[in-house]
Amino acid sequence: EALAIEVTGHQWWWEVRYPELGIVTANEIHLPVGRAVSLSLKTADVLHSFWVPQLGGKRDLIGGKLNNLTFTADVPGEYPGQCAEFCGVSHANMRLLVVAQSTADFEAWGARLKAPPAAPSGEAAKGHQAFLAGGCVACHTIQGVAAGVLGPDLTHIGGRKTLAAGILKNTPDDLARWLKDPPATKPGALMPKLGLTDDQVAALVTYLRSLK
Repeated sequence: EALAIEVTGHQWWWEVRYPELGIVTANEIHLPVGRAVSLSLKTADVLHSFWVPQLGGKRDLIGGKLNNLTFTADVPGEYPGQCAEFCGVSHANMRLLVVAQSTADFEAWGARLKAPPAAPSGEAAKGHQAFLAGGCVACHTIQGVAAGVLGPDLTHIGGRKTLAAGILKNTPDDLARWLKDPPATKPGALMPKLGLTDDQVAALVTYLRSLK
């Protein structure tokens, strides 16, 4: 009765899917304490390696192949992880976080991620328009808004602990920093500098942080 989780490595972030629950997220893996999880691991591009030192050994993600890792987290907490195979200029910036929580907290998290985001209003509505007009919509998915396929799913990004695959905290200042110039923060990032104005960045920060 292991919980199935599908993890795909990208340059340089982690796509995380829960096929039994219909949940898609990025760079964070939530799981219930005391229940085995079975990770199916693959890569979307180059060789990566999945490694959460406190929970299990390394598993390579090799093109055209599927690898597996099964483990059980016995103690609640946050467990940092890292890509452990050189995969390009931002290899060291390809991090992840495993959050082990009680069954009740895990189920509440899952219910929140399955629900569509609330309709934006005020400053968040301006950010919604900036998202649609500024190029974000071409790469990112937000449930009911956009269906991009190149970047992480942002449907509930406001509820995540980190940004940019774990290198920034999910704070207004760090989110604004990321939106203004992604490659300056993460060398080689495929997300380009979009030339957003300060007003557009502020509105986008309000909108994206509302997506919980």
